[in-house]
Amino acid sequence: MTTTPQPAPGSAEALRDALGLLKDREQVAERLLESSRRHSFDADKELDWEAPMPADKWFWPPELVSLYDTPLWRRMSQEQRMELARHEAAALASLGIWFEIILMQLLVRHIYDKSLTSSHVRYALTEIADECRHSMMFARMITHSGTPAYPVSRLNHNLARVLKTVSTTPGSFACTLLGEEVLDWMQRLTFPDERVQPLVRGVTRIHVVEEARHVRYAREELRRQMVTAPRWQQEMTRISCGEAARVFSVAFVNPQVYTNVGLDRREAVAQVKASGHRREVMQAGAKRLTDFLDDVGILRGVGRRMWKSSGLLA
Repeated sequence: MTTTPQPAPGSAEALRDALGLLKDREQVAERLLESSRRHSFDADKELDWEAPMPADKWFWPPELVSLYDTPLWRRMSQEQRMELARHEAAALASLGIWFEIILMQLLVRHIYDKSLTSSHVRYALTEIADECRHSMMFARMITHSGTPAYPVSRLNHNLARVLKTVSTTPGSFACTLLGEEVLDWMQRLTFPDERVQPLVRGVTRIHVVEEARHVRYAREELRRQMVTAPRWQQEMTRISCGEAARVFSVAFVNPQVYTNVGLDRREAVAQVKASGHRREVMQAGAKRLTDFLDDVGILRGVGRRMWKSSGLLA
């Protein structure tokens, strides 16, 4: 049996094959614009913000709470577990706002030199409008849940300034997917879960429906960029994406939540780091993304080693 030889990665033949797989940018954008017209939500009108919050409902599925199935979790009362879930939901919403503000700036940079009448740019502007609404929705949920906001550390806040300044175009879309897909996986488990607060389920449902378009846009553009970008940009994207994964894995749960619910912060952080369940949750949440990043050539060399050190890649 004979096999057809595959073109060498990076060769002109491989580039031609990859270009042939790319979808037309304008057609993708037009489909996403049509979906936006049919499936967009105004959270202020869609959700009942005045309804009471049932005392017996979780703010986040317990299996997704960082300390779940640790020795510390087993010592906690049910009330303390539910309180931790409430604060972690607020911390994740705060993280989501941070990511969305970064994403909006990266999208504006992406379209700055492009045709303002193209469907590709029109969809980017539509997505920016979506992200504005999501950020306001998350902020309102935090306030309504009676918790503080949980900003990321000053170090990570300033590292994001560097990212926004030096990121390549493919790097921007890779980091966009990192910020969107793990949280999206968790939210897909949250909105159908009847144990969870109705308001939280409504917020996550809106976010999941609208983020599906954002993920499609970012994936299509990242695939295009990794085919057409010069080699130095591709390599820089692998490294910046790997570093973003390491930052993300640390920032995903703000350790202040442990202090605020009366736990020993150092003990809690150590148990989360040692938790096999938590590692499985984070890797399962990132699996669809890492498969895609591997397919488009990002999980190679130093970048792959950085992803493994982040704990998001098995």
